[in-house]
Amino acid sequence: MKTWLFDILACPIDKNFPLRLYIFSYETPNEKIDLILDNFKDRALEKIKSENIIHLYQENGEILIQDDLVLEKTPLLKYLKKVKKSLEELDNIYDLSERVNIKTLLNYIRTDIHSKIEKSINNLPENGLDEILPELMLINKYKFDIEIETGILFCPECKRWFPIIDTIPQMLPDEYRNEKEELEFLKTNKNLLDEEFFHQNLKPFNL
Repeated sequence: MKTWLFDILACPIDKNFPLRLYIFSYETPNEKIDLILDNFKDRALEKIKSENIIHLYQENGEILIQDDLVLEKTPLLKYLKKVKKSLEELDNIYDLSERVNIKTLLNYIRTDIHSKIEKSINNLPENGLDEILPELMLINKYKFDIEIETGILFCPECKRWFPIIDTIPQMLPDEYRNEKEELEFLKTNKNLLDEEFFHQNLKPFNL
C-alpha cells in the first residue's frame, strides 16, 4: 500500500475519515529511501527536474502546477493549500517499523517541510519553485514511492481494524473476514502496538 491511498481511504462500514494508519513494515528497500534522502539533502535541482514528476506551467501570467499529488493543473496558491492539507493527514500515521531512515523522512515532512509549505502559502515564491522544489519532490516520493508491506488501518469511530497484508489493505465487510487468519496477524504483531490499543472495543474481533 502506498501512503497516498491513506489520503482517500474511509471506513467502509461507517464512512469515517480520516482513519489511523499503524505501519509495521515496508517493502521498499533501504537503498531507495537513502537515495531519496540524499537527493533531497543535496538539493539537486537538475536531477529533480529531470524526473519530470512536478510539472510547471505558465498560463496568462499565472503559475500552474501538476504532480502525482495534485493531478490537475492548479494555481500555485491552491496547489500549496492542497499539499498542506495532505501533510496534515500524516498526523494520523504511526510508524512502528524499525526503519530509521523512513522515520527520519516522515518526521522531516511533518515538521520542517510542513512549516516551509505554510510560509510559502503566506508568501508565495516570486521566482519559480526552485526554493521549495526539493520539498515538493520529497513529499511526492514519500506518498508514491514508498510501499507499506504490513500494518493496520483503524477507524477511531467504530473501532474496526483492517490489516494490511503483503501491501494490500484488507477492508472487507465483517461477514467476509477470516477471523482465524486475521487474529493470527494481530497476535504476530501485538508487540508493536501499545497495550491501550487492545483495551478498546475492537471490531469485529479482538485478542
